[in-house]
Amino acid sequence: MNEHLMTALRLAAGGLPVLPLRAGKLPFGNCPTCTRNACGGRPNMRTPGRCTCPAPCHGWAAATTDPDVLNSPAWARAWREAAAVAYHPGGAGLTVVDLDSTGAIEWARATLPATRTVPTTRGEHWIYRGTMPSSNAVRPGVDVKSLMQYARWLAPGEGATAPLPDVVRSLAVKQAPKPLGAPQRLTAPVPGIRGACPHRTPTYLARGLAMAEQRITEARSEIHATVYRTFLAVLSTHGRCGCLTETHVARLFTAARAKGETARHCTDAWTNARTALGM
Repeated sequence: MNEHLMTALRLAAGGLPVLPLRAGKLPFGNCPTCTRNACGGRPNMRTPGRCTCPAPCHGWAAATTDPDVLNSPAWARAWREAAAVAYHPGGAGLTVVDLDSTGAIEWARATLPATRTVPTTRGEHWIYRGTMPSSNAVRPGVDVKSLMQYARWLAPGEGATAPLPDVVRSLAVKQAPKPLGAPQRLTAPVPGIRGACPHRTPTYLARGLAMAEQRITEARSEIHATVYRTFLAVLSTHGRCGCLTETHVARLFTAARAKGETARHCTDAWTNARTALGM
């Protein structure tokens, strides 16, 4: 039997929802029915951590403890090609604080209560009992993986699993997008632009937002990626000089919600776009 499948079956028997990962720590692509989100995105997910597509599908939602599913013919190719096993922490009632640098580990040791710890390639996983929304880059070198996320299985780790502390829960709260200030009158020329900043011109900004809303509304596949790319484009053009307001951001979120995105997905996409641009 495949080594990764054996590991998965052992973990599943202990109540840990598992899924195969391909090279690069990535989940396998969606099944043919859901390719390029032809299904509309994330089907059959009213129960967190469950996707009823026949093959490992929709990332973390494929995680399961059912040995019949893990051993099914539809999963056979994935296990043959698997490079690792992952698990859905939230599905097991857990939260993983992923520490990816020496500085992050030092911060955790000084700030967080001791708990079960697993060495990783670049740092450590600190595992707590309890669930919360997942969020990336909550501080330098620190990701939080719990609900709607997967973590790579590396080892059982050492130490007793402590209850999820409020200090970890507060990290995700801090990741909410910071309110962007109202437009301000320029007091000095913007480098590289002569005269008034075009970002402050109502027509320029209105046209940019209308195009962004249209791009999201007309998307027929890869909804999540489209929303992220659109947020990234808006922020790269209008996000550095204070011309965006909370009303503008709400318009983009509303367009994304109309395509089936949750408020959490919108917040994560906006935050990730800000992080990618160094904001």
